[in-house]
Amino acid sequence: MITRKVIVIGGGLAGLVNALQLSGQGVEVTLVEKKRFPFHKVCGEYISNEVLPFLKSLSVDVEVLKPAHLTHFLLSSPTGRTFQTPLDLGGFGVSRYTLDHHLFQLAQRQGVTFRQGVSATEVAFDGHDFTVTLSSGEQLQAPVVIGAYGKRSALDRRLNRSFFEERSPYLAVKYHIRTQLPKHVIALHNFSDGYAGVSAIEEERYCFCYLTTRQNLKKHGTITQMEAQELGKNPWLRDLLQNSEFLYPQPEVINEISFAPKACLEDHVLMSGDAAGLITPLCGNGMAMAIHSAKLLSEQVLLFLNGQQTRTQLENNYSKAWQRQFGARLQTGRLVQRLFGKPILSELAVTSLKYLPGAVGAIMRRTHGKPF
Repeated sequence: MITRKVIVIGGGLAGLVNALQLSGQGVEVTLVEKKRFPFHKVCGEYISNEVLPFLKSLSVDVEVLKPAHLTHFLLSSPTGRTFQTPLDLGGFGVSRYTLDHHLFQLAQRQGVTFRQGVSATEVAFDGHDFTVTLSSGEQLQAPVVIGAYGKRSALDRRLNRSFFEERSPYLAVKYHIRTQLPKHVIALHNFSDGYAGVSAIEEERYCFCYLTTRQNLKKHGTITQMEAQELGKNPWLRDLLQNSEFLYPQPEVINEISFAPKACLEDHVLMSGDAAGLITPLCGNGMAMAIHSAKLLSEQVLLFLNGQQTRTQLENNYSKAWQRQFGARLQTGRLVQRLFGKPILSELAVTSLKYLPGAVGAIMRRTHGKPF
């Protein structure tokens, strides 16, 4: 008989949602997180409303967090030309600090065991059970391990994941700010070799997060100089940088962000969220994808733990469900990314989209899902 235990490695959105969904069905869940809640994460902090029905089924009431409600999208070129359109489904803005901590507290109350402040250093599978070794020396055993540790981890190296050996040119920077901007608009501002997202979150604050290249940073020496000399060429970003209150002294930064294809299964470890595949930030849907991927995975894991399918069926069914749900979104994201971050292409794209509203709707539909 299969022991109804699951180890989740990583306490981001995907990991926490997996933990909530599985523990809600009586599964004994242990979640390993190298940091201690609450903490900040590099993220655009916008979520499509497609996730709301599912979150409600987990007894997650987003409104208690007092999120910003986002109904429109604004796009600017490096020279400041703009295009604005309604968001089909709309979305909401809430910080990862607040949302993840809320989910963590719900999971604790639901009986999830947390190992905080330690990382998983080794995962071994004997054909029946996994043994997960933690940096503390503790070893955990379970028949299912879920990898939900985000964009990049030392565990990727241990699992010999192909993308890990390929250098990625991208880095991301995030601030929380106070500024004077419409609270219902999520904006994407282009600059040379990068783009920045700005949108309201809770408590009269805004998330300001941008993606650029290591080469861009190297050229200017410091983040401050790069922001002044590259981001500041876009008049919208220049105004933001000069007329906002930055709420913490140093930004959150993450390096080596890879948008290369990833497998959602590695040595029988089931990958969830960004560990399974990362959509480009300009598509604005990474948080919803993480939540949806956790739902798909938990459903398959429950069938396995309840004896309704074999491990091979679990792995095959999850891989097919993941590809069916997200394969086209990721492919579209990679194609769209090529239009932005380059001054000439960005200018052409923004100008063209003004006269092609149908194309904008098609891109949104291809990178967003339906309510689930």
